[in-house]
Amino acid sequence: MAVVIGGGISGLTACYKLITESRTRDLSLRVRLFEASERLGGVIDTVKRDGLVMERGPDAFISTKPWAKDLCQEIGIADRLVGTTTQYRRSFVIHNNNLHATPQGFYMMAPGMIIPLVRSPIFSVKGKLRMAMDLFLPPKNSDEDESLESFVVRRLGREAFERFAQPMIGGIYAADPSKLSLRSTMPQFPEMEHQYGSIIRALMARRKNSDQQNASGPRYSLFLSFQSGMQTLVEELSRQIPEGTICINTKANRVDLQPKKNRWIVNFNQNQHIEADLVCIALPASRAAAIIKSASPIISGLLGSISYSSSITVNLAFRQEQINHPLDGMGFVVPAIERKSILACSFSSVKFDNRAPEDIILLRAFVDLAQERNMIDRSEQQIIELVLRDLNTLLGVKGNPIDVLISKYDNAIAQYYLGHLDRVRQIESEIAQLPGLAFAGNAFHGVGIPACINSAEKAVTKLLGDFDL
Repeated sequence: MAVVIGGGISGLTACYKLITESRTRDLSLRVRLFEASERLGGVIDTVKRDGLVMERGPDAFISTKPWAKDLCQEIGIADRLVGTTTQYRRSFVIHNNNLHATPQGFYMMAPGMIIPLVRSPIFSVKGKLRMAMDLFLPPKNSDEDESLESFVVRRLGREAFERFAQPMIGGIYAADPSKLSLRSTMPQFPEMEHQYGSIIRALMARRKNSDQQNASGPRYSLFLSFQSGMQTLVEELSRQIPEGTICINTKANRVDLQPKKNRWIVNFNQNQHIEADLVCIALPASRAAAIIKSASPIISGLLGSISYSSSITVNLAFRQEQINHPLDGMGFVVPAIERKSILACSFSSVKFDNRAPEDIILLRAFVDLAQERNMIDRSEQQIIELVLRDLNTLLGVKGNPIDVLISKYDNAIAQYYLGHLDRVRQIESEIAQLPGLAFAGNAFHGVGIPACINSAEKAVTKLLGDFDL
């Protein structure tokens, strides 16, 4: 018996892979998945109504990390994948309440082209000169981890961090960059510094070897979604898992080890339990810590030290005449120094085709929870008012939306603070000593969909290796 705890994308993938891989290896293994809530998919959730396709959670995944795309191919839904529209593959950064296009050649935090940087109104002359110093500064000699903020300020200056890196990083991790580990979140940048001695020089070299010569900001051609929204992935995975395997509304409270039998006991409410040879825990770190505490206080303590942030997204539909600003891009990010209530906004009906009727504009705003500690507890009406105030200032939005969908996820995004890699190595070392136990999810090696799928596949490899022993 194999038990998967958690029905998000990590748990669903683990369940599916345990079934398919055990069949391939001709192993007699029954698999059960237990999800505490009434639905599967975790933060992946698509809402469709009145011709709108609204995403509560992620609206796409990146194809350069192959695991999600490969899984889509395996389960037969690759033909339903769609890329971003080709008309407006650029993004904007807010500066003094105005939208300015991301300079061509910028990648996450640094410029890869000099002329677009010189022409950009986002940065002052002093800020541009400070960024250019990256070409002459010596690389860091130590391999010691540093924060994202420390790295950007050291290489490119404070203005580059505040005006560009911070909003870009905030849009991905919804976190404090002064605490985020550079090597855990963006290891390509210390590698660039080590290899080229300069981030700008590294990006210039990469552009010469890239076919993305006309890309500005994020490389939008690399982002994929589905014609009917991200829920497609959850639905198809669930469909291919045999009936009777998945139990929703069933919360696992504790996992114990029977040393003499070398089996696991998964305990539920009302003193119910099930015995298992293999257990995959695919939950946020804090919940996983509580479940595993009696079996391994060490792993529990390490998991409990991984922090999480919350998120609020707001889908808003407007008639075209309600928006005065041209939506000639994919969206914008908002630096914290602009002091807004939102940290980013996607132009969803521009970013992907068939997200809204022709005469409707669909936007998706991301609320900045760092500006107010208790923002997650605000009422929906209060949140809508804050978002509309910013959209009125930045996009000239007039009147009320014709539809709104607010999604709150409390403690949903793992924060890879300084020391994260060492912490994960300790966890993995402890897990290696416990046959039949594995973990999957966004707490370890990446928060995106591909990384979660990869974590599930690695967990299954470990579990089936233990089962063969």
